[in-house]
Amino acid sequence: MWYHLYMQEIKTVKISDKNYPESIKTLSDAPEVLYYRGVLPTPEEICVAVVGTRRPSDYGQQATIEIAGGLASAGVTVVSGMAPGIDTFAHRTCVERGRRTIAVIGTGLDEKTLYPQQNLELARQIIKHGGCLISEYPPNTPGYAGNFPQRNRLVVALSEGVVVTEAKKRSGSLITANLAKLQKKVLFAVPGQIYMANASGPNKLIKEGAQLIESAQDVLDVLGINNARLVSGTVNSPLIPLGELTVPETLIFTALKEGSLYIDAIIEKTKLSAPVAGSTLALMEISGKIRNLGGNTYSLN
Repeated sequence: MWYHLYMQEIKTVKISDKNYPESIKTLSDAPEVLYYRGVLPTPEEICVAVVGTRRPSDYGQQATIEIAGGLASAGVTVVSGMAPGIDTFAHRTCVERGRRTIAVIGTGLDEKTLYPQQNLELARQIIKHGGCLISEYPPNTPGYAGNFPQRNRLVVALSEGVVVTEAKKRSGSLITANLAKLQKKVLFAVPGQIYMANASGPNKLIKEGAQLIESAQDVLDVLGINNARLVSGTVNSPLIPLGELTVPETLIFTALKEGSLYIDAIIEKTKLSAPVAGSTLALMEISGKIRNLGGNTYSLN
């Protein structure tokens, strides 16, 4: 029987099949069967996992967007679990750039039980842009609590390294981090303010030996990915040359270069009137120059 996600039926691959992912096959508890939509990873493919909390701060969202976006633009396939929060930002950043990403799901891949339900359209976009949805659970398997920590070992197995951008000390992302250590994968962490609960996880990992990173290029350098060249519009370079911006846009662009800002802070930094700032932000968001992180907080796209 076929189960449709508007694009492709759910397919299966057995551990004895040639196209079964080699990196997963090495696990002692590798699933006998994987269910998938889209294009399975190949042995030559360079994959890096980006994971984190389900309730990220503006800082965590921006760090995820910049690092996942930089990796995707470099030709790296970003892997995550499509959970709400950091996972979603990582996948969405890739598809918005027209890049491939892999989501490992803790439920069945049919539309009725795929979790989270609010990411159904994201799932379609992942497939549309050449990505893949993978699960070890057959269709109609709901999201039992134990499924999600279990699927994390597959996220790690598929990846050469694991990036934790933001997470609390008891976050499920630290389960993924521990699995990375067990599977001898390179572990990366984005440092955060010491008074932020979501920074306690990455900061703890850094104390324990995780690679401190500030950009996608840091990940590429540590993993020795020299043949994947970052293109214009990634972590350290703006998407739009300043000469192509209007005066209000230039002021806003400059203000946001140091990090995401609430609209009141943007008005204060740029000295623009509230109506001009509001209309300019709206136009910049529509044109893809900036991103609204929610609650009138903006960052560079």
